Amino acid sequence: MPTVNLTARLVASIKPSKARTEYFDSAMPGLALRVTPTGAKSWTVLYRHRGRLRRLTLGSESVVTLAAARDRARDELHGVTKGADPATVKQDGRKAETIADLADTYIERWAKPRKRSWKADDNLLRKKILPAWKQRAIRDITRQDVIRLVDGVAETAPIVANRVAALLSKMFAFALDRDLVTASPAVRIPRPGTEQARDRVLTEDELRALWKAFSALEPPMAAFYKLRLVTAQRGGEVASMRWRDVDLESAWWTIPSASSKNKLAHRVPLSQTALDLITALQHDKSKPEDFVLEGARGKRQQAEAAAMLPVKDFRGHDLRRTAASLMVGSGVSRLTVSKILNHVERSVTAVYDRHSYDAEKRAALDGWALSLASIGIAKKPKGAAVVRFRRRSAR
Repeated sequence: MPTVNLTARLVASIKPSKARTEYFDSAMPGLALRVTPTGAKSWTVLYRHRGRLRRLTLGSESVVTLAAARDRARDELHGVTKGADPATVKQDGRKAETIADLADTYIERWAKPRKRSWKADDNLLRKKILPAWKQRAIRDITRQDVIRLVDGVAETAPIVANRVAALLSKMFAFALDRDLVTASPAVRIPRPGTEQARDRVLTEDELRALWKAFSALEPPMAAFYKLRLVTAQRGGEVASMRWRDVDLESAWWTIPSASSKNKLAHRVPLSQTALDLITALQHDKSKPEDFVLEGARGKRQQAEAAAMLPVKDFRGHDLRRTAASLMVGSGVSRLTVSKILNHVERSVTAVYDRHSYDAEKRAALDGWALSLASIGIAKKPKGAAVVRFRRRSAR
């Protein structure tokens, strides 16, 4: 079982030997090219689940490219770290016969281990897909069936229809990977709803009005909204902050991978404004694992608080977008802002770029806090110069 640096050229040139041979990929541990004496080549992934060595077959080399095999192996092994057993999932998937069977298997074996939003998928299945297809055989679903279903939902809810089309595409890809279908009927289904990315950036007057309104809320809820603006982090990540994640002495907040939306651990430098907001809640601190913002974590609580805010068409995510937009407008590099936002980088360079940009992130967020102080939000630290962040003019 040699380990080699697999390339497309090497894969094509490998000749069969008298015994079945596996060539393990040095670039993606666990991925192997299996070559039989007859010359058949297929991709497999070896992994351990609960101490047992398991094997998952990804497909024939003539169908699955080296790049696709690496991507699939990375995805499956990521699921393994979360407790998934993809080989068992594949075996269970072969037992599914109806769309109801497939829906249950998809939710339990794929969505739950990988997606925090799996309940949204489950809700769409129960309300929009299963009522029409519950007892239909998986292999009987055609592309026309999918189009008719999506178009039917679009008559009253075009944006929901987009979600249905995306879910069917993912679910049938899951079925294809498990040999339940020979081709997906949900590939490249037109999205009927026109969606526009929200680009709302709050004005200085709106920021002042919101900050004042935040201050009128209960302390944990007030800090929840203010920290979203000051740190530019996601609402769910702010709400999940625990005392053990915060180092007040060195002014760092570490978001663990389990709390991060993209499953990547993230270090957030805390400006003096952020530190003041957190330390003001220390009277509620009892154990390191306690939530800093206990009392502001419930979706219902957040919705009730948002309904009391004075700015029209405000959403919590506008705070993160505003912080990012105004930092870029002030001259902070897009790369630094991307690091602050913990966006996933997919370029080849990103694989080798291990620089954490801690210094750049701290300078940017300290400058952002000072800018907020300059427009009457929070207090300016003693001796600190005021830096005004400005909107970048359109060109």
